[in-house]
Amino acid sequence: MNLIKYSFGWLSLFLLFNTPLFAADHLAAYSDPANIWGNGIERVIEEAYRLCFRTRIIDGRVMNIRLPFAMNNDRDILLESKMQIVADGKGSPEFLMSVIDKLLDSDDFKEYINALSSGREKVIIFDMTEQKWSFSTDLFIIARIKSGTFKGLPHRPYVLTSGRGALESDVYNYLYCIGLVGVDCSGFVWHVLSYIAKQGGLDLGRALSAVLGVPRNTDPSLYVGTSFFSSRNSQIIPVDDKIQNLRPADILLFRDIHGIITHSAIIQSIDWTKGTIRYLQCNNVAALNSRGVHDSFIYFDPANTAVSLKDLSLHWANKRFPPFPGEENPFADDGERYRHRINGGGRVVRLRALLPIIEKINNN
Repeated sequence: MNLIKYSFGWLSLFLLFNTPLFAADHLAAYSDPANIWGNGIERVIEEAYRLCFRTRIIDGRVMNIRLPFAMNNDRDILLESKMQIVADGKGSPEFLMSVIDKLLDSDDFKEYINALSSGREKVIIFDMTEQKWSFSTDLFIIARIKSGTFKGLPHRPYVLTSGRGALESDVYNYLYCIGLVGVDCSGFVWHVLSYIAKQGGLDLGRALSAVLGVPRNTDPSLYVGTSFFSSRNSQIIPVDDKIQNLRPADILLFRDIHGIITHSAIIQSIDWTKGTIRYLQCNNVAALNSRGVHDSFIYFDPANTAVSLKDLSLHWANKRFPPFPGEENPFADDGERYRHRINGGGRVVRLRALLPIIEKINNN
């Protein structure tokens, strides 16, 4: 009798949750960023972030497809001409996701998935100049990759696969190497800033076209790079990087090993009680399943917010890894890169044009 009762109980729950109206309402409520972040600027930034993701079933698995990182000409160093990245890495998530959908529905991608599911260990060889892939089962090449000594070339990475089916990282590799599709770091930050501006009825590209030096009838996003955020124009407000001064929508700027600012990210939220800063970025040197658009965290002592982001007491959780096996990565984590002292280390800035809009959003 108890078994029957419990069976009917589970059946009732199943029918309830799978009633179309209930399911739609339940999922909509669950996915609403306001349930976590409230109705302030944190929610708006989170909405912009989520536009960079899609869920698809690939090779029988549910996969989270994120916008890949778009190369800043770092892989055509040995080539005579630049590779043609889709929209120069500055496309909107809506446009880039439409390109990704076509790639994932292509016959070539299906052949790629079949090769990954053959049951035999192999090396996938990506030719980024030709936007083609091939594979090798040569035991010598496999052994060298396993030992970490085979590096391939910047435009011709080698990836060892098990043959037991596709992983999210394999899908990423295809989009990155074959599709040449994604968004670069400043393109992602600009997307978030533009999304914020739109909530206040402001076309950010049009408003800043003069500052950006945009020719008539040209997409302003193509002219926004990290150099714009690190510039000293009237729209960029420097922020003392003590934690107590930081706010959501502030832009984090990172230097490379030569002391040049080449990477940008954006703060999504600050939990003053738990001591957590969540920032969003797009790069290619994160953990294997986080390459592309992803969130990162800084942990601080809530009782001591008068410290700089360069302070060694802070824990930057985002570790940095080479994009492909055997490649180099000069910094161990984001904190080490931000603290890189040449030319003063990392910086924090905010965009003047958004200040009234952010205030309006927070006060609604």
